[in-house]
Amino acid sequence: MSGPYVIRGSVTLPESELTWRFSRSSGPGGQHVNTSDSQVELRFDLAATDALPQVWKDRALERLAARLVGGVIAVRASEHRSQWRNREMAAVRLASLLAEATAPPPKARRATRIPRGINERRLREKKQRGDTKRGRSARGWD
Repeated sequence: MSGPYVIRGSVTLPESELTWRFSRSSGPGGQHVNTSDSQVELRFDLAATDALPQVWKDRALERLAARLVGGVIAVRASEHRSQWRNREMAAVRLASLLAEATAPPPKARRATRIPRGINERRLREKKQRGDTKRGRSARGWD
């Protein structure tokens, strides 16, 4: 791999906790496909890791619950002919997936009222538009 993959801030994916699996890809490559293991599957044990702060880990486990199998998340890449490029792609995908899953929840929206002037202006413009359209009809030209 080309280096540590940053999840967010100073937290990175630990190389020692990543499990790689390679297999034959059905993607591009012609006859080369039949002889090389270019498809990459990257696994990361999210439930057992100590690389993430506990708050992030809990948040990720909750948000990625549908994708986890026994606390392990798997990412597959087979777009490229090269195993090395597929490895890069899988690692980047995993890092971005974890970054998204560990992000803090957005601030709650504070409910506000629409100002009366804005509502009145909207209704006045709607009335004018209706009058314009009504004036285009051929009624009353007899």
